[in-house]
Amino acid sequence: MFMARGAPLLIETFSGASMRRYLPALARLRTTVFRDWPYLYDGDIASEERHLEAFITADDAALTIARDGDEVVGCSTSQRLSGQSAQVRAPFLARGLDCEQFCYFGESVLLAEYRGRGAGVAFFRAREHHAGALDGCDYAVFCGVIRPEDHPLRPAGAGKLDSFWRHRGFVPMPGMVCSMRWKQVDTHDEVENHLAFWVKSTSGAPLP
Repeated sequence: MFMARGAPLLIETFSGASMRRYLPALARLRTTVFRDWPYLYDGDIASEERHLEAFITADDAALTIARDGDEVVGCSTSQRLSGQSAQVRAPFLARGLDCEQFCYFGESVLLAEYRGRGAGVAFFRAREHHAGALDGCDYAVFCGVIRPEDHPLRPAGAGKLDSFWRHRGFVPMPGMVCSMRWKQVDTHDEVENHLAFWVKSTSGAPLP
């Protein structure tokens, strides 16, 4: 258990059957937070719950939540990369990398009004702790959507999280990009999106 420094948010990590009670909250937060820039995801809670079923039943998965009192205001997920979709695993397999050695940091969703209060750092700390507990896992990875600077829906003053990620010890993985499709707030049908990977050694092993 970790406390978000300087904020009355309780950060807790769950695994196994204890994750199921938080499935509705995770689905709700995904549809709310990912609807905004930069993901622009136009999803619905029912579809999200079906999509997340495989995650909450996985033996190597962990769900970290942020609570304000009884309300879940943020969630983040982590699981061995080998349990992810074919699209996510594809660039690793193409380079001959062993997916068992990587812990994949999936969703990190926090309501806007709770940002800047330490939950983001606590999410990374908790997920890195989980990655370190997985046998044979040497690295933590995640991916972020790539958006052009001139995208018409980019909010004025929108920044990037690169410096935050680097401060946490993550670096880009050159040439490592995956593709995912989802319906966006500005599209009628699903469209292809590209996401770039970042990596950190959690065991001291050299970066791949």
